[in-house]
Amino acid sequence: MKHITHALSRFLKAAALASAASLALGSAHAQEKPFEITYLLPAPANAIAFAPLMLAQHKNYYADAGLQVKFVSVKGGADVGKQLGAGNGQLGGALGDTPIILRQNGIPVKGVALLGGKTLHQLMTRTDRSIDGPADLKGKTLTVMSYQDTSFYATLAVLAKAKLTREDANVQAAGPTGIWQLVANGNADGMVGAPEMGAVAEEAGAQLKWESTGEFFPGMAQAVLASDDMIKQHPEVIRKFVAATLKSLAEVQNDPQAAAKAYIEAQPVYKGREDMVGKVLAYYAKNVYPGQKVPGQFDAERVAALQEFYLQQGIIEKKLDSKDVFTNEFAQ
Repeated sequence: MKHITHALSRFLKAAALASAASLALGSAHAQEKPFEITYLLPAPANAIAFAPLMLAQHKNYYADAGLQVKFVSVKGGADVGKQLGAGNGQLGGALGDTPIILRQNGIPVKGVALLGGKTLHQLMTRTDRSIDGPADLKGKTLTVMSYQDTSFYATLAVLAKAKLTREDANVQAAGPTGIWQLVANGNADGMVGAPEMGAVAEEAGAQLKWESTGEFFPGMAQAVLASDDMIKQHPEVIRKFVAATLKSLAEVQNDPQAAAKAYIEAQPVYKGREDMVGKVLAYYAKNVYPGQKVPGQFDAERVAALQEFYLQQGIIEKKLDSKDVFTNEFAQ
């Protein structure tokens, strides 16, 4: 009987230990649950501009950092900022200068990482329309993604360089397809947009002249944006997301052709168009991503120069303190 009692006691202790271990394991799994991020995109997810994001997702860089990222497209970079300010997403993408414009209107967002040291938007004009500079845009038709997208503000800045206003040119918000189609079929003289827009128009037969809008004003590359609340409440989440994204961006910059192959795996819609994708990513690697002392960081002097330009042209009413526009704490 005593042996039976001892055996029962040992069994109960073992069962208790197993139960405790199971509870501890369950607790650990609960703690390891990925942080869910809704990332707002200013255009459809298959825009090649978002290659670093899509590759980081495809290669599990976000998942490895404990993040579960869901990409949702909205209507342009300004809309991204407004939605983030309203709490309808955790992070989002827009041009680095978007917070300068949005915070003027009380929308509490700022840049947390800048994806390149040069300007994203290009002025791409048909070679048969005799456009040699901003002054030649008078009376011409230009397409942009939307009036909420920062490509529109970049267009205003290019026009202003020749003392022209929106009324001096026909600026059309044509959407992600119309922006290049109208140029390709000759119904527009040029466009201001991401490099892939020009590459697709050329693929359709157009002959274009490319100029970075950075030649005319101190524009910026894409940026990761976050609301003030997100920065305050989840700084470590932002840091992990930024690190994973910059890892992917560096891979694109170092080997655009290899990145193009991986990108087409992530976005099969581009199968059979490897040359075009490789051309676009090589352009980004050479003309958009370089120029940062520390990858991901904003240049306070460039931000100040851009604010001064926008102020002079009446696009903004006042200059903001740089700490209200961006932070470099997440890109170290």
